[in-house]
Amino acid sequence: MNIALLGYGKMGRMVEEAARRKGHEIACVIDPGVGSTGQLAEADVCIDFSEPGAVLENIEKAARAGVAIAVGTTGWYDRLGEARRAVEGSGIGLVYGSNFSIGVNLMFKITRYASELFRQFSTYDPFIEEIHHKFKKDAPSGTALSLKRIIEAAGAPEVPTASTRAGYVPGTHRVGFDSEADTLTITHAARSRSGFAEGAVLAAEWIYGRTGFYEFIDVIDELHDLKSRA
Repeated sequence: MNIALLGYGKMGRMVEEAARRKGHEIACVIDPGVGSTGQLAEADVCIDFSEPGAVLENIEKAARAGVAIAVGTTGWYDRLGEARRAVEGSGIGLVYGSNFSIGVNLMFKITRYASELFRQFSTYDPFIEEIHHKFKKDAPSGTALSLKRIIEAAGAPEVPTASTRAGYVPGTHRVGFDSEADTLTITHAARSRSGFAEGAVLAAEWIYGRTGFYEFIDVIDELHDLKSRA
């Protein structure tokens, strides 16, 4: 599969390594900062790890080129409606995720189940804490916002969310349910960004040849169902 990289910073380079390990080729790189090579139309699918302000333009470029896209950049979700219209109007496929880590997406599923259980006990208050490196621009993180939506969808009121930006932490997310008697926490701590890169390549493989607008959890759910039936 020929892949275009939209954004060639640390994550773009890690995605390149992960893609090559799986036998894919990098047909195109688009990055205003480091320069661009190749043509987007030469790719089968593109992977975006750029900047929040560039995502919609990148989606529109992919739509015009007729190339499916996996978007790992966060902080642009206020423009989801515009992105959906661009995708559906062109007939390409798009998959996006607040986090492409397999572990984080399993955390989403665990948090959904835990939230439904704790909804039955009003003595427990949910909360979210997240820590990222000092270079991350959006706060709370897209992952924290996804966790917040999951908990609130289960019937919880506004869930307090705390963000810390310091040092070089790849990313740690903690969901807690606290009562006067005890506390239960669910924690995901990334050791490196490699898990995000592997998940991005998986998302690109999945969206290739599809049409429509998807979240990465749809990928996880489908793969889980396939394994369950095997």
